[in-house]
Amino acid sequence: MNLGILVWSYLKARPLNTALNIVLLSLGIAVMVVLLLFSRQLEEKIQSNARGIDLVVGAKGSPLQLILCTIFHIDFPTGNINLAEAEKIAKHRLVKRAIPMALGDSYQAYRIIGTNYNYPSLYNAELKSGQWFQNDLEVVLGANVASLTKFAVGDKFESAHGLSAGGHAHEEHQFTVVGILNNTGSVLDNLILTSVESVWKVHDLPVEAITDSTLKSMLVPSVAAGDSTKELTSLLLQYRSPMGAIQLPRYVNQQSKLQAASPAFETARLFTILGTGVEALMVLAYVLIVISALSIFIALYNSLKERRFDLAVMRTMGATRIKLVFTILTEGVSLTLLGSLAGVALGHGVVWVMAQVIEEVEKTGITGLIVYREEWIILAGSLLLGMLCALLPAWQAYRTDISKVLAGN
Repeated sequence: MNLGILVWSYLKARPLNTALNIVLLSLGIAVMVVLLLFSRQLEEKIQSNARGIDLVVGAKGSPLQLILCTIFHIDFPTGNINLAEAEKIAKHRLVKRAIPMALGDSYQAYRIIGTNYNYPSLYNAELKSGQWFQNDLEVVLGANVASLTKFAVGDKFESAHGLSAGGHAHEEHQFTVVGILNNTGSVLDNLILTSVESVWKVHDLPVEAITDSTLKSMLVPSVAAGDSTKELTSLLLQYRSPMGAIQLPRYVNQQSKLQAASPAFETARLFTILGTGVEALMVLAYVLIVISALSIFIALYNSLKERRFDLAVMRTMGATRIKLVFTILTEGVSLTLLGSLAGVALGHGVVWVMAQVIEEVEKTGITGLIVYREEWIILAGSLLLGMLCALLPAWQAYRTDISKVLAGN
């Protein structure tokens, strides 16, 4: 008889045990795959979104909150900083580039960011249609925003006060869509970009016209340098040299109303916090896999006792001891392979469904359609696990005494 057909027949002979073993193992593998997909993609997204940003300057408060708000746009600002104070930082000899950020409004929970063209250039953003904002109350939409709101170039909308849905609508000031970005795979896809002046105008902060002889602000050229009546939410900085990482944060933190937050340091701290929860769930996955391994071992050992006569008959028909061993090992490997494949498919399916159903997961760009190299290691480990579970039953099969079994002893 063909070995594959024989093993399949043995598995079908005990359908409940087979199904239970596969389900237990698949659940453990699925938890591992879900954690792998989420942690790896989240880490990649965080690193991608923070690229080109060496330091964030904002109002004093939690540095992690400042990073989450300004770079990842998933928290609220720590406050505002004076434009004149921000200019002093931007003019520092160790600063290569400074990007102003003005937050405060949103549309259907999509944040409206007042900034300049340097911000989208961090992510190599390109226009899919339309043009960049040039005048007040003109906006450029990220790819996800345009897709989900169904806005097109020329459409108008009213922003809402605050950074979450349900804020007071600024009905007297309507934004006009002048451009839509290509998908960048970054946080930019979920943002609405406009000028800093537009954010000020929506909040009834007048921007006085300046003459050609007036010294212009290096952050917002439409206003005079040193204007102490205007405010920004934060400032994104790039160092001119590695010396900036040593001197600049200390210089900023000495300012009474400002704080400097390092994306590299704060994201590392964030991963430490998230790692605790991931490790706890990983322990659960290992427990399920160990329980599954014990179940497979017990199932193989008990089925061996029931099949001793069958194995003895196979020996009398010419099957060698090695073939009996190989049969038991193949049965154990088949069980774990089926459970692992089911677990990998289930893990990817869960992540894919979450990305379709949960809006916040969709916004992060996490998908279940990516396969990582570690998943092949998981599959290889499951095959090894199946062999280990089958070793003792296989050894018992190898030692089967034909004469005693057929004699009924």
